[in-house]
Amino acid sequence: MRLKLRLALASVLLAAILGTLGLSGCGSVVVNPVSGQAERTVMDEEAEVAAGRKAHQEVLQDYGAYPNAELQAYVNTLGQRLAAQSHRSHLKWVFTVLDSPEINAFALPGGYVYVTRGIMAYMESEADLAGVLGHEIGHVTARHGAQRATTQQNASLGVFAANVLGAYLESQGVAGAGRTANQVSQTVAAGYIASYGREQELQADGLGAEYLYRNRFDPRNMVNVIRVLKDQERFAADLAKAEGRPPPSSGGWLASHPSNDQRLEIMSQLSAQYKNSPADYADPGRERYLKAIAGMDFGESAAQGLTRGRNFYHPGLGFAMTAPAGWRIDNGTDQLRLINTAADAALVVRTVPPQAGNTHADVIRNIFKPSQGRSEATQLNGLSATRFTGLRQNAQGQMQSVEATVVTGPGGRVYLMQPLAKDARSLQAARSGLREAEGTFRTLSAADRAAAKPWVVRTVPLPQGGFAALAKGSPLAQAEQQLRLINGVYSGGELRPGQLVKVVVAP
Repeated sequence: MRLKLRLALASVLLAAILGTLGLSGCGSVVVNPVSGQAERTVMDEEAEVAAGRKAHQEVLQDYGAYPNAELQAYVNTLGQRLAAQSHRSHLKWVFTVLDSPEINAFALPGGYVYVTRGIMAYMESEADLAGVLGHEIGHVTARHGAQRATTQQNASLGVFAANVLGAYLESQGVAGAGRTANQVSQTVAAGYIASYGREQELQADGLGAEYLYRNRFDPRNMVNVIRVLKDQERFAADLAKAEGRPPPSSGGWLASHPSNDQRLEIMSQLSAQYKNSPADYADPGRERYLKAIAGMDFGESAAQGLTRGRNFYHPGLGFAMTAPAGWRIDNGTDQLRLINTAADAALVVRTVPPQAGNTHADVIRNIFKPSQGRSEATQLNGLSATRFTGLRQNAQGQMQSVEATVVTGPGGRVYLMQPLAKDARSLQAARSGLREAEGTFRTLSAADRAAAKPWVVRTVPLPQGGFAALAKGSPLAQAEQQLRLINGVYSGGELRPGQLVKVVVAP
């Protein structure tokens, strides 16, 4: 949970693109470095670099670079080696490890490439990481960002999407969101620009394999990378089934991408076209890679807040909460949600921006703009709080009930806690749990701080008992399955006793 609402990466990218499109007017013709074909574009190379440079600063502000100089240098060295053999070696490439547990990698126009520490925990070798970097380099060399910007230059859907978003935020109690929808319409449209299409993803896969080959890595490591993504899908589906939830949807913008099954099949065929024998390729660098990531944070960090069982600790903000039995914690980028067992109600906690007001009454009035209501002063574990129930008018002009608690937390920072539910019946059924969750908001105690330690990746020899033996001392919830997942054998296969494997420990 962070201090401000995080812009989606797509929004950051579009904002930078819009600021540089004036350089290209209505478009120019360039030769694509990969295909060798001429194409009309609203972003020449100068505009690409300018857009990437601007968005890079916002990405760093949003995610934060992982504070480990040695790991940053390791990834940059590998990235520069790959980029030097790419179709656009002349660009000033920048490679950054982001301090995020998300399993993700992406690139911005102009040569800015990012991997999260989250995805690095699941790579097995330097060659695997090279596959990830090579794929993202491919997006840049093939000018995919510029192509999407050109295709969607007049994305009229953005205005409609923004109005829908504004109406939704209004319904969730964010007053004024509907009135400002037009101001962010082009930002919302960024989703259509930043999400690559099927052919572009497959082309980036192929370019990643080519750049691996040019650097004497086995192109079949691209298959390993896609298999990691496929195993993540399988683990998420298995976990949902075990918890009685429906499997995660792959709809939305992901529907425009090739499935990992399709990518796996195509990359297996493509990598087989490279006729070298394994002896012709360089060492995949498994030991070098495991040494590089040893000690890296795993999962949430102290700066983002830590979920430990039913407890949530945020050392940076100085507060903690505990979910009722059977509830789960969802630590989002801009809000914390304590979700009930039925998943139809939640207590949503978010920070209040300073401009919302100096008092609890100001915050309630400025955020909800209620037409009527009642406030009750109270305390939560010694912290000043105000409970409010009332009515407000939503964007459609209808009266809507509102209830929320405003609390002044550690350091004088103000928080808003709001119960939300699918419908009135679900809200009433969850009422006692919602009040219980709210009542746990507290200043971090000494015991809380002792428990609020980030987990880290270590390497150990695999014992004779295999992953079942390692799981006995692991802090992970589904320890054996997750240990198999981070070591690349979730879908089958075994490693030899004595072979170095990754484990997650609580220092």
